[in-house]
Amino acid sequence: MKYCAFLRGVNVKGTNMKMADVCQVFKDAGMKDVSSVLASGNIVFSSDKNALDLKKILEKAMSDHFSYEAFLFIKSQEETQIFWNSIPFEKNDDLHIYGFVGNRGVETVLMGEFEIASKTENEKAEIINEIFYWQVPKGNTLDSSFGKVLGKKSLKDKFTSRNINTFEKILKKMS
Repeated sequence: MKYCAFLRGVNVKGTNMKMADVCQVFKDAGMKDVSSVLASGNIVFSSDKNALDLKKILEKAMSDHFSYEAFLFIKSQEETQIFWNSIPFEKNDDLHIYGFVGNRGVETVLMGEFEIASKTENEKAEIINEIFYWQVPKGNTLDSSFGKVLGKKSLKDKFTSRNINTFEKILKKMS
C-alpha cells in the first residue's frame, strides 16, 4: 500500500535534516519506493504494514537516527486524496489554505482553539470529513492569534499542517 508520512517540526526551530537522509532512514526501516516531497517532511513510500505499526517503527527510526523526539502521521493514498477532495475554501491568491493531519479528534481541539482566537478578515476554519481546514490571509499565518496556538508544546504530538498545494504535490508523487 502507498502511504505518506507527514513529519512534524522538520527544518524549523533548529531541527534540520536533509530529505535524502530521511529517505534513507525510511529505506533502512524496510520501506519501499521511498521519495520526499518538498523539504518540509513529506515522505511517500510503500509498505505492507498498517499505519499504526508504521508510525511506531518510523518514529523510533527517526528519533534514533536524528537524536530528536520524532512525531509523524501516516496517511494512505486514499486518505491523502480525501484531504485534497474535501477542501472547503476556494483558492485565492491572497489566502493560504491549510489542512491539518493528526490524531483522531484533534480537529475538534483545533476548532475550539480557533473559536476563541481573534481573527483577521477572511480568516476561517471548517471541519470536513474529520479534517480541520484553516484559511488565513497570506502574510498573517504566524502572526495570527490562531497561528500562535499551533506552536503550543501541549499539541506537538497531536498534529501537523500542510498548505493544500502540498497535498496536490504528494498525490502526484503517489500516482
